[in-house]
Parts: sequence; structure tokens; C-alpha cells
Amino acid sequence: QVQLVESGGGLVQAGGSLRLSCAASRTISIFDSMGWYRQAPGKQRELVATITSGDSTNYADFVKGRFTISKGNANRMVYLQMNSLKPEDTAVYYCNALRQWYNYWGQGTQVTVSS
Repeated sequence: QVQLVESGGGLVQAGGSLRLSCAASRTISIFDSMGWYRQAPGKQRELVATITSGDSTNYADFVKGRFTISKGNANRMVYLQMNSLKPEDTAVYYCNALRQWYNYWGQGTQVTVSS
């Protein structure tokens, strides 16, 4: 069993920054990829950023140049640095881990960006 626990969400003004953390109950090296997704009210969950076991990264167009996904040195953490936040970034952000086509999800952390 794998648990993913997100933290770091909160309320921030437009233009501000937040750093989300995802703590995994197992070493993340066992996963094919880790990622962050988000879901705004009334919308479908969407991909924000992913990082593979080989450290290749992929970003949604709407966050390119503003968000950065990274792994922690302890090999149990994944981070999402979010800069230049916009009100449209408001959503619940979920940590994701993919292993052999099975997805694990955290419980989510709320990010609210005020204008």
C-alpha cells in the first residue's frame, strides 16, 4: 500500500508563490513517474506537471515557465514550486504516483489565489 500526503497549500495573492510538498510512504524510485494534478470546482482533474523515474519533466502549457516539479534528496518527496500565481490557478492540487499503469493519489491540498 502506498500513501501520498500533500501539504503546502493555502491562500496567496496573485503574483505570489507557494511550494507544495508530497510525502510518499515508500521510496519514489519504485514509481514510473510522479506528478501533480489539479481540480477546480466544476471542472475535470487536469495534469499540471510530471517527473519520471529518469527525471524527465513535463508541464501543462498553462504553467510552463511558472511552475517547477522536483524530487527531494531523501527520495520520498516531490515538490511543486509555483510562482507568479494567478486566480485561475485556484484548485485542489493532488499528488500522483504511477506504477505499472496503477495510479496512486493523495487527498489533495487547496490552493486559493486571490486577485
